Amino acid sequence: MMDLEEMTFQVCELAREVARFQRREKAKLRTSDIESKGVHDYVTYVDKESERMIVDKLRLLLPGSGFIAEENPALRPSEFTWVVDPLDGTTNFIHGIPLYCVSIGLMHGNDAILGVIYESNLDECFYTWESAPAYLNQQVIRVSGTKEIGESLFATGFPYYDYSALDDYLVIFRHLLKSSRGLRRLGSAAADLAWVACGRFDGFYEYGLSPWDVAAGALLVQNAGGKVSDFSGTNQYLFGKQIVATNPSINKEFLELFETWGENRMKTEHV
Repeated sequence: MMDLEEMTFQVCELAREVARFQRREKAKLRTSDIESKGVHDYVTYVDKESERMIVDKLRLLLPGSGFIAEENPALRPSEFTWVVDPLDGTTNFIHGIPLYCVSIGLMHGNDAILGVIYESNLDECFYTWESAPAYLNQQVIRVSGTKEIGESLFATGFPYYDYSALDDYLVIFRHLLKSSRGLRRLGSAAADLAWVACGRFDGFYEYGLSPWDVAAGALLVQNAGGKVSDFSGTNQYLFGKQIVATNPSINKEFLELFETWGENRMKTEHV
C-alpha cells in the first residue's frame, strides 16, 4: 500500500535538491540561454534540466506513474500522474527576482493526493497529502480568518498571452484596488497558492493557468481549510484555466465578483 506521508517527504527532499541546482546555475545564466516558447513565455536550460531531474527521480519513486509536465508535452498521464512545474516563476528567475518555486503534485485519477511547493530563496517547503494537514517547514498552516473583502489582501497574476478576458480582469482588479487592502503580483502562481494556504494572502485569482501551475497549490489551500474553484464556483480549476482560492469566510462574497465574467468580452465581440 502506498505510504503517502513518506512519499511526500521524499518529494520534499527532491524539490530541495532541484532548488539547489537552480541556485547554483542562477549566476551562470546568460541572455543566450533564454528561449521563447511563445509570446512573453520563456524557458531556460535550468527549467529543462530541473524537469529532467524531477521526472527521473519520480519514475523511481512511483514506477508506472504518468506525468503532466510543463517542458515536455510528450509525457502522458496515467492512473497516478505527477503534475510538475520545475521552475514556476521563470521570468523572476531570469531577472534575478528572488521568488520562484519547484511545484510537484500527484493525482490519482482526477483527485490530487499529494502536493509540494518549495521556494528556495526563503527556504520554505509547503507540503501536504490526502486527508492530512498542510505544512510549512514542519509546522501546520491554516488559511486566514479574515471575515470580509474590505480587510483582505489578495494576490493575482497578469495575463501574458491571453488577453481575451482582459476587460473583465480589469473590472475586478479595479474593484479590489478600491475595496480591499490591496493586491500583489508575485509572478508565481505556486507561491500565490502556498501563501493563501499559510494565511499571508486571504485570496488569489488568475486566468490562463495550466495544471502544473495549480495542482500542488490547490491541494495545499484545501487541506489548510480554504476553498478552491474556478470562477463559476465549480471544481474545473485544474484544466479550466481559471482559479479562485480563498479562506472560507470571504469565498461567497469573492465569487460574486465573477458573476459577470465574460459579459464584457461577449458584448465587445458582438459590436
